[in-house]
Amino acid sequence: MEIGVAEGASAAGLREAMNPQGTLYLVDPFHLSRLPALNFLKRAAHRAVNSAGVARTVWIEAFSQDAVRGWKQPIDFLLLDGDHREEAVERDWQDWSPFVTDNGVVAFHDALLFPSGWTTPDYGPVRFINRVFRQGSGASPWRIIDEVDSLVFVSRRKPS
Repeated sequence: MEIGVAEGASAAGLREAMNPQGTLYLVDPFHLSRLPALNFLKRAAHRAVNSAGVARTVWIEAFSQDAVRGWKQPIDFLLLDGDHREEAVERDWQDWSPFVTDNGVVAFHDALLFPSGWTTPDYGPVRFINRVFRQGSGASPWRIIDEVDSLVFVSRRKPS
């Protein structure tokens, strides 16, 4: 599942890499178009995703806080790349992380400082990751498992 599809580049990569029998859920309101009837961002996203992989794709054209209402399905991989304000990242985390399976993975985009990168210490996802996963109490079952460029990956360990 991906929250925040934009032009569809990461969604295309996910669809290409995932199990062909899986389902990729893509959540984005595509509300930033000045010409809603043409919505070039949405068209570009559909074109990019449809050209990659063969897994079933379900488009959910809604804000993430609306899409989560009534959601009941388990999620094994979640990419959070929607609204990058710290409070919005936290809301997406609070709304969607309960559905992530044991040993499932959540990836946060634009959540890490890296050489020649665009993120800053005040960037919302960076601040959220630092506050919750680096400076947190340590009592959480969630742990950082990898960091690549601007991506931070966390996983919930299955209770023993």
